[in-house]
Amino acid sequence: MASSGEEPRSGSPGRAGTGTEPAADAAQLDTAEDFEVLEEEEEDDEDDLSELPPLEDVGRPPAPPREDAQGSERGAGDAAGDPEEWLDVLGNGLLKKKTLVPGQGVDSRPQKGQDVTIRLKATLEDGTVVEEDPALTFTLGDCDVLQALDLCVQLLEMGETALIVSDAKYCYGAQGRSPDIPPNASLTLEVELLAARDAPDLELLSGKEKIQLANRKRERGNFFYQQADYVLAINSYDIALRIVGSSSKVDFSPEEEAELLDVKVKCLNNLAASQLKLDHFKAALKSCNQVLEHQPGNIKALFRKGKVLAQQGEYREAIPILKAALKLEPSNKTIHAELSKLVKKHADQRNVETEMYRKMLGNPGATSTPRKCKDKLPWSIPWKWLFGATAIALGGVALSVVIAARN
Repeated sequence: MASSGEEPRSGSPGRAGTGTEPAADAAQLDTAEDFEVLEEEEEDDEDDLSELPPLEDVGRPPAPPREDAQGSERGAGDAAGDPEEWLDVLGNGLLKKKTLVPGQGVDSRPQKGQDVTIRLKATLEDGTVVEEDPALTFTLGDCDVLQALDLCVQLLEMGETALIVSDAKYCYGAQGRSPDIPPNASLTLEVELLAARDAPDLELLSGKEKIQLANRKRERGNFFYQQADYVLAINSYDIALRIVGSSSKVDFSPEEEAELLDVKVKCLNNLAASQLKLDHFKAALKSCNQVLEHQPGNIKALFRKGKVLAQQGEYREAIPILKAALKLEPSNKTIHAELSKLVKKHADQRNVETEMYRKMLGNPGATSTPRKCKDKLPWSIPWKWLFGATAIALGGVALSVVIAARN
């Protein structure tokens, strides 16, 4: 995150969360707005509630297979030169670091949570330069940038210049970045650590600064959601919510308070979407309820809460919630489709329960003793009558014994 509060650069590896462009058949992502898909992937309904690109890649063609699955590793080896000069950061050969210019010593390395500034030059394996930034600033350890940077910059000494060769897994993955970084592309990053300082005190941030900072974290969460990395998406949304909810020694205007609430609601809605993807139903339900505490008529939260309850088989509770959402937006096809599906599932569930109860209680027409058997036992006495008569008789005997003892 830039301390100056500027919006992230579009297309920068350091700002991958906000520079990713959607597929050609999808609208341009507006990172200032909330976006999330409200239908399941198998549903072919483009009328989602947000009217913005879906969080998942519905309709995006799969990335073409790599011609050489080991290409990136060989590329890293070719760039490596002498293997002894390279540090295998993760021990899997997919992320390597080599010092070009020594720094000021191990004690000068930055710490997680600090704001660091680096000079960055990123190139493809063929030498094509895809990014140059003379002063990229971000919070170390917050996943604000490419994982390759987040993992390696903490190993740099102040003033050190290093070469980082990274597999696509820790850069832009199977999706790449249109139009300059192809799918499954390894990157070579030349990085110089320029500065490291403690992150600003959240209590002293102005309303505008807090809003900008929280939005950057939220947008990073959106990026991870698009990459189907829901764990990191949740991490970014949680950081944004922590910023919004932090105490402050600065007075905010009513407009700033309203904007902070808007950021909070967006984060909670997308947090619920991420949690639902991981089947964390209890957490997703909590996130939806937090939205509804602030905005009882929030359609996305109502819809998502209904989805969570439906996933848990709570159709009776989910249906009225979806009906409430549909009442707020009667023309929404997505809610119509989901509600119709749940009503059918609920009816099927009730039929199953009815059949189960019928079998438990017994069906006189199907389970009663055949007449020919009854005719053979005309003298049979119901067991409950027999037990009742026995109990009365025993009670009488006991009473007689007590009376006799008293006499």
